[in-house]
This record gives sequence, structure tokens and C-alpha cells, in this order.
Amino acid sequence: MNASSSRPQSDSAEPLRHDIRLLGRLLGTVIAECEGKRVFDTIETLRRTAVKFRREGNDADGKLLQERVKRLQGSDPNSVARAFSYFLHLSNIAEDRDQNRRQRARALADPAPSRGSLRETVQTLGRHGVGPARIRRLLAEACVMPVLTAHPTEVQRKSTLDEHREIAQALAHRDATLTPEELAEIDATLLGRVATLWQTRMLRYTRLTVADEIENALSYYRSTFLQAIPRLYGDLSRLLNRESAKPFAAPPPPLEPFLRMGSWIGGDRDGNPNVDAGTLERALLRQATVLFEHYLQEVHALGADLSMTTLLIAADPDLQALADHSGDDSPHRADEPYRRALVGVYARLAATAQALTGQNLARRSTVAAQAYDGPEAFAADLALVAKSLAAHHGAPIVRLRLAGLLQAVEVFGFHLATVDLRQSSDVHERALAELYTRAGTQHEGQPLDYLALDEDARVALLRAELAQARPLASPWIAYSEDTTRELAVLRAAAAGRARYGKQAVRQTIVSHTETLSDLLEVMVLQKEAGLIAPAGAPIQDDDGLMVVPLFETIPDLQRGATIMAAWLDLPEIRERVKRAQHGAQEVMLGYSDSNKDGGFLTSNWSLYQAERELVDVFSVRHVRLRLFHGRGGSVGRGGGSSFDAILAQPPGTVAGQLRLTEQGEVIQSKYKDAEIGRWHLELLVAATLESSLAPRAEAASAEDAHMARHGQAMSFMSETAQRTYRGLVYETPGFAEYFFASTPISEIAGLNIGSRPASRKKGQRIEDLRAIPWGFSWAQCRLMLTGWYGMGSAIEAYLETGAPGAPASRRARLAQLREMAREWPAFRTLLSNMEMVLAKSDLAIAARYAQLVPKRALRERIFGAISAEHGRTLAMLKLLTQRELLADNPMLQASLRERFAYIDPLNYLQIELIRRHRAAQREPDAAVDERVQRAIHLTINGIAAGLRNSG
Repeated sequence: MNASSSRPQSDSAEPLRHDIRLLGRLLGTVIAECEGKRVFDTIETLRRTAVKFRREGNDADGKLLQERVKRLQGSDPNSVARAFSYFLHLSNIAEDRDQNRRQRARALADPAPSRGSLRETVQTLGRHGVGPARIRRLLAEACVMPVLTAHPTEVQRKSTLDEHREIAQALAHRDATLTPEELAEIDATLLGRVATLWQTRMLRYTRLTVADEIENALSYYRSTFLQAIPRLYGDLSRLLNRESAKPFAAPPPPLEPFLRMGSWIGGDRDGNPNVDAGTLERALLRQATVLFEHYLQEVHALGADLSMTTLLIAADPDLQALADHSGDDSPHRADEPYRRALVGVYARLAATAQALTGQNLARRSTVAAQAYDGPEAFAADLALVAKSLAAHHGAPIVRLRLAGLLQAVEVFGFHLATVDLRQSSDVHERALAELYTRAGTQHEGQPLDYLALDEDARVALLRAELAQARPLASPWIAYSEDTTRELAVLRAAAAGRARYGKQAVRQTIVSHTETLSDLLEVMVLQKEAGLIAPAGAPIQDDDGLMVVPLFETIPDLQRGATIMAAWLDLPEIRERVKRAQHGAQEVMLGYSDSNKDGGFLTSNWSLYQAERELVDVFSVRHVRLRLFHGRGGSVGRGGGSSFDAILAQPPGTVAGQLRLTEQGEVIQSKYKDAEIGRWHLELLVAATLESSLAPRAEAASAEDAHMARHGQAMSFMSETAQRTYRGLVYETPGFAEYFFASTPISEIAGLNIGSRPASRKKGQRIEDLRAIPWGFSWAQCRLMLTGWYGMGSAIEAYLETGAPGAPASRRARLAQLREMAREWPAFRTLLSNMEMVLAKSDLAIAARYAQLVPKRALRERIFGAISAEHGRTLAMLKLLTQRELLADNPMLQASLRERFAYIDPLNYLQIELIRRHRAAQREPDAAVDERVQRAIHLTINGIAAGLRNSG
């Protein structure tokens, strides 16, 4: 078979189907060889039954699938779970490869740039009169930062993810024109990789440590960010500098580092007792180590590349001087000043790495050299090399490797990524209370009880403390473990900034910010740790850590603008924002907890209103607002298309400033390799530019019109949706019992997928459960309740009764909602995300999970309410969109239909295994069957892989 016939191109979907069939066939071959014909036949029988059931919808096939799953015994459930899970893993790899293939095909077939590309965005802005100079001015003050977090929804091991990358690369090689022999060799490689995957343990036997999470995150820098980010800067620089298109024109200087990486891993203590000063120190050290390894490798390669001789081409005197002072006196390189200069650069870089990391990271022996004072000195030497090359007909040579390295130094410095600190406000509160008590502080003639003070008294006390130069904490007093830990973390941050640069740690995020004093408390703690200058000392650039409030619950979001107005009106804070924070203040918005608190619609509407109010507060005070979006993978946690979400933000909320979390399985999905990662980073930058620089007056006018015409309708629907949601989750007797019985939440808590506990407290209260496992559990049982519940009742109520100022007739109100769905980006994106969730939901499978609830009356009452709202929501969505689910996206519809045939057996198997596992637990002195428990965890892995954005 020749290469052209191996990948049919007549149908745009055929290459993907071909890849999936190929990988499925290879997996089947491996299973038959490793497990034997009987196991293979069992799996194949289940597969065919599930496919038939999904395609024909015959209930008899569903019952047959259930019966066949029930008959699985011994190690067969484990094998079945692994087989279907790995098929879904392989399908994901094929789909991601197909996405890249389509992007390339579009670029070749259509000279017009694709939507979301930097080229398209620059051209669009140009048509609106926004030229390169204006874009560069924005970028000089911009901040676009994806922030990697360790939130536990990534169920796959790093060993498995590494193998995924190898399979993806082999598939990419198959896209090239190949001889039959080359094709056979690649297929043999794929078979070997799939066999490796099958023989690799899918589950972790021990819980991840913070150190593990740090290493997992760093693997994405090696595979993606260190390559993709400089490439993206290079592409944008060429778009903005037409002169650089001339073959021998000097390359433009590196762009201002507007796109950087952030991380919570090692600094996020909120609810994680495993994070402390030691983990922060480790995170900073390991980041620097990975970065210096990369720099040393690049400089070493650069030295090999730059073989220019002065016998043929001149060099600048400054470059010659750098070579002469390099310590390289080899006669073999006497006429090669660039190589000699880079020998010295390499030696200084190795000395810097030794000084900062305590390790000898050099690939070869070096001459004695002085360490660089900072990344600026390293960049200056590289710039000197680039300048000399460009001056002597070497500009194309600069573009090969040196330009990317120069840009990397601008972006990554000596720190790689900014590590945020995060802690709950109540922890800060208790620490301050102890410091005041142990210091013997008096208040109105009595020993100070900080916790008993009202808000005004606290604010006055904390401001007075900030105005004093004397310390509050004493090195001679032994404080409680919690207070000692908090001070140690802040001191470690100060030491890390001094060692790796101030970009290493820049923000401290206050979870559960409810009052102004919550923010001032962190300022006092920074003062005690030496992070901010003492009272009376001048405030320097980047002095201290920016205190970032996190507004999470619905009430917190509603109070957010008032708190920030009070914060920015404090003279000492206003001065700090101006001098230390370059006129910018960050505010973090929580999607997960607001959704868990008020439901899907109310969360999104509260976030939207909070953003508009914050824009007004900051605009009046002439402070740049930077919103930090705490988004997750699932729609219930702010997931969905980041590009669409950014463009749907209220006007003025982006303005070149954007941070957002990348969590769980989303990190692997977006950033598994440099090509896919490059595209997702480009989408973020393009959306930020378009949202920031598109004509504001027109956008603001349209938004004001939408709010004036539809704001009351949204508020009415939000209130109705919240009552409906909270009525189910928090006010229905027995709901917590139903939830813990009908979902695999207890089994998820046993998975070793993160260092953070699933619940803030022991017990079975919904209030204490973390938002991430809450949403993850609903996804596993195919209900996705966090992404739609309450919407149906809200839309129906508005249509039936209206709201103050609403159109008088039902028909007119329906016309209004349809107009909102077409023309208001915020509402359109909301419905689009909900539609995706509903398309992945399956009420029939959810009903089987409900059977796990032993109390029939409880089961029927609560599932009946869920089922009714699900039907209502589907009907209302269809009424607004005037079409069936995903009818406007047949490719996604077909993909999901095929995918469900492989997820369904995992759901059926999970239900049966949970039933067995829980029955065994109820038996006195019964030993837990580890095979059953392991198989449950395998099904969780597979369902999460199949649904993808479920965490």
C-alpha cells in the first residue's frame, strides 16, 4: 500500500477516522497478544454491543450491555476498563493531530488567515486604523499570563502523557509523503508505543506530592513553552516590523515581555497543608534549574552554529573584545571570534547556574568565569553577538537561533515562571491575631483581641501598623505552627525574589476576600517578613507582592467593587499601586466556587456584573485593572473556548491585562506539545489584542445598549436560576446523601491525582466539598449538573411572567431572548457553553447512577427534579436556538456520537463496580477487593479522558 492510499483525503473527516481506526487496530493487536483471545473477544463483544446501542438506541441493547458488564469477574473488569480508556486516550491524540492538520490545510488552501490567528488579528485591527505602532504601545504595558495550577482533575500519569507525545509525533510523521518502507517503519513504531502504553501502569499507587506536581508542570516547559513562546514572539515581531522582512535587514529587538508564564504550584497553600516554605523554595529552584539547562543547551548549540571566520567576514570590535576576554585561547578558534565569545558566555552562564541553583549544570568543562549579575547582563552579551552579526551580513543567521534565545531571556529571565502565593483570608486573620496577642498590644486600655474588633477598628489598626517602622513579630517568641508557617512562606518569597529576580514571586492572592481588612492583613504580614519597605522608606519599583483579592462566592462578587474602591482610596495603597505596581492592580474572580454557590447562570451573570462594576471603579481612579480569571476545564468552572470568553468580556475589562488559570487535564490538552501549545497561546494573545484595541466606543455603546435592553431580563433569570439551583442543592432534605450515593465522589477522593484534599473538612456536607471534585463527580455520572441546572426554569419563568420593563407578551419576550442569543456575545457564549455540556450529558446513564441510592423515595424525588429540569432546559435551549443540539456543528456532533460508544461501557462498568465495592464495605470485617477498587479508578480515568473538559 502506498502512502497516498493510506490516508484518503476525499472527505475532510476521513483522515481523522483513518487515524482512529489505525490506533484502535493497533490497540486490539496489543490486547490480543498480551491478554489472550478470550479477553480480546470479551472486550470486542462489549464494544460492538455499545456501538449498536449508541447508534440504534434500542433499549434491549442497553440491557444486554448491562448484563454483559455484570458478568465480568476477576481481572476482566480491569482489562475492559483499560481497553476502553486507552482507546479514548488514543482518540484524543488523533483528534488533536487532526486539529493541527486542518489548520495547516486551511492555511495552504486559503491565503486569508484563520480566525484567532495573530495575522488575522493584526489585519483586522489595521482595517480599524490600529497600526503596528499602537499595538507595540499596548504590548509595552500588557500582561498576558496563563497560570498553571495543580488542581486535581488530571487523572493521567506523567509516564502515560509522555507516551502520548511519542504517539502524536509518530502520527505527525505519517502525514508526510512516505515510501511504503518508511510507512511500515512508522507503523511499527506506533505499535511499539501502543504496546508500551498498554504495559504501563495507568494509575498512581501513591498520592502525588507537591514535588511531583512541580515536576509534572516543568515537563510542559521542556516540551512546549520554552520553544513555543519565543516562536510566537518572533511571528508577532515580523508582523509588526515590515522592514525585518528584507532578507538581510537587522532583526528587530526583542519585544517587551507581555506574554509570560505563571504558576501556583508550590505557593498555593489554600486548603493544602502540604505547601509550605520548603515547597516554594523547591519550586523556584527547580524552575531555575530547568531554565538554566535550556539556556546552556542553546548557548552550546549557538557556539556550534556560529562558525564565521574573520578570514572571510569582519566582526565588530566589541564582539572581538568579548572573544578576547572569554578565556578561550584555543588556536583552533583563533579566527572564529563568535565561537570564542560564546565560550565565555557559556562559562559565565554555567557559573551563574552554579551560584543560583548550587548545581554544576554545564554540559562540558568551562573556564573560570564570573557569574552574571542578572538576566540583563546575559542578554547584553547575546545582543552584542547579534549586533555584530547583523552589521556584517549575518542577519539571517541571527534569526536561526539567537533571536529566539534573546527573546527567551526577556521572557523567562532567571526565574522561568512567576509563582503566586495563595492563602485563605481566615488564616491571615488568625496569624495577625496571634501576633498582636503575643506582642502584648493594647487597645483602648485593654489587651487587644483582634478577632473581636469590628471592621472599622481592624482597618484603623492595620493602617497604623503599616505606618510604623518597628516590627510586630519577634524572633524570640515561639508562635503557633500556622503562624510560623505563614511567616516562613513570606520570608521564603523574599529570599526567592532576591535570588532569582523580583519576577519570581509577584502576587499574593487572598482567597475568600470579604472585607477591606482581609487585604490589609496581608500587607502587615509582608512588612513583618521584610517583603515591603518599612514605613518612611521610599517605595521602589516592584517593591513587595501585589495583594490580589479573590472574589469567589456570589456575595463576594457583589461586594467586590465596593471593597476595591475602598482599597484604592487609601493614600498609602494608591501610592504603592502607582510606584511599586506600575499603576496596575489585579483582581481575581473565582468561577468554581461561585458556580457551586449559585449555579451556572447566576455565577456567570454575577461575574459579568462584577467586571462591569470594577471597570467603573478603576476608571474613575485612573488605575489599570487586571482581571485574573480562575477558570477550570469544565463549563461549570469557567471552561469552554478561552478565545470566545475573552471576546465576550465587557468592554474595558481586558485592556491588555489578562491572567487566567490553566488547570488539571486542560493543561495536557492545550500544551502537550509545542505545535498545539503554540496555537493556544496565539489564541490568547490574539483575543487580548482584539478585545483591547478594537474600536471601544462602538463596543461600549453596543454593550450599554444590551445592558439597557436586556439587563433586567438577565437579572430576573439569574435570580430564578439561583433559587432553583439552591433549592435543589442546599435546601432539599437528603440531597447530600443522594449526591454521595449517586456519584463516585467517594471513589474520586481515593484517587491519587493531587496533593490537595477533596474536602476542606471531614464529613458529607456540600458546603465543605471543594468545587473541583464537586463538578468532576457530576461529569463522571454524565449529568454535568454544574453547567446547566436552573437555566430551563429561568428561561421558562421569564417567558411566562416576564420582569419589570419586559415586553408585554410571551411572543415578544421570546423574540427578545432569541435576539440576545444572536447578538449579545455574553449571552451567546453562555448558551454555547451550556449546549456543549448538554450534548455530553446522558440522562439515561445518569438514571442508572441514581439506582446506587438505596432509599427509593429519596432517589425518585431528587432524580425526578433533576430529570424535569434537564428536559425543561433542553426544551428552552431548542426554543431559543430553533434547532436541535449541535445541529450547527455536525462534525462535533458526529465525533461525540462515536466517542459515546466507548464512554458508555465505562459508565456501565463503573456503576456495577461501585455497587460491588460499596456492598463489600457494608459487610462486617470484609476485606476490600483491591482489583475492584483499581478498576473503578480506571473507569474514572477513561470517562475523564473521553469527556475531556470535565474537571
